[in-house]
Amino acid sequence: MTTPHNPSGEDSLIARYFKPLATDPGALGLVDDAAILQSRGEDIVVTTDAVVEGVHYLATDPPDTIARKALRVNLSDLAAKGAVPAGFVLTLALRSKEDGWLRPFADALGEDAKTFACPLLGGDTVSTPGPQMISITAFGRVPLGRMVGRTGAKPGDRILVTGTIGDAALGLDVLKGGAVAGALASDPHAREMLISRYRVPQPRNALAQAVRDHATAAMDVSDGLAGDLTKLCAASGVSATIDVTTVPLSAAAARLVAGNVVCVETLLARGDDYEVLCTVPPAQSEALIASGRAAGLAVTAIGTIVAGHERPRFLDWQGQELVLKRLSYSHF
Repeated sequence: MTTPHNPSGEDSLIARYFKPLATDPGALGLVDDAAILQSRGEDIVVTTDAVVEGVHYLATDPPDTIARKALRVNLSDLAAKGAVPAGFVLTLALRSKEDGWLRPFADALGEDAKTFACPLLGGDTVSTPGPQMISITAFGRVPLGRMVGRTGAKPGDRILVTGTIGDAALGLDVLKGGAVAGALASDPHAREMLISRYRVPQPRNALAQAVRDHATAAMDVSDGLAGDLTKLCAASGVSATIDVTTVPLSAAAARLVAGNVVCVETLLARGDDYEVLCTVPPAQSEALIASGRAAGLAVTAIGTIVAGHERPRFLDWQGQELVLKRLSYSHF
């Protein structure tokens, strides 16, 4: 993002909507082709995620929620790595530059950048005839050698997850007028809660230090709990056993499962949860759970890492294995 003396349409757009967000000195006022992220004797964690219209958000979603989702899905990755946000760069592919869309988008992005102490450092804007796309690359800081990867899970570790699972998938069903929308027709509070969980993720950055201090492996749940746990186990060369009855559900999700409106597989495999999934030695699991409690965030033990290379097993209340037809959302 650069703003020369004779601004083009792109430069005017940047100057109007995004230069006010670039308050970090390293952004250089968005007048250069690059930014500076100062090293302070720490490792820099880098993550990138894009959100695409019609894939990650609906064309009818409010622009402020799209901005928040675009940044927060990246903040969620940083939280799972035990990293503190340091800044981000933004790429926008837009069909048009309407103020009615860009103004609330930029305002919400600026608010979240301030809330999460993750300033805009730079980026690019391009036009597209197709679906809109917002891509963010976020940077975080961790002490040297302390990033929590996916490869450290050990047999005996407890498997913990933050928040609740499956709400975002249900919120999308509400927006699409599916079975969940019908079942909750008389409960606007539940409908709005589920929609909010889909549109505006809640990254668990308040738990980043606890994850760094206690977890042997971690990742955020973006494509579905079942599939993401499978990825973590494969990276660590282990397997897992999950007690499905302990997977944390919101009251609305539990009611829908009990009423046979949705099945547990939907909640385990659909994704967009943006919760932290981690493995922790038994002696340290209570400390991480307590850290979550202190931050006002539920952290729940849902299973155990076991030796082997088999796919994780998901057991029902009778101890019988659930055979999941799908593990996660897949783009391809």
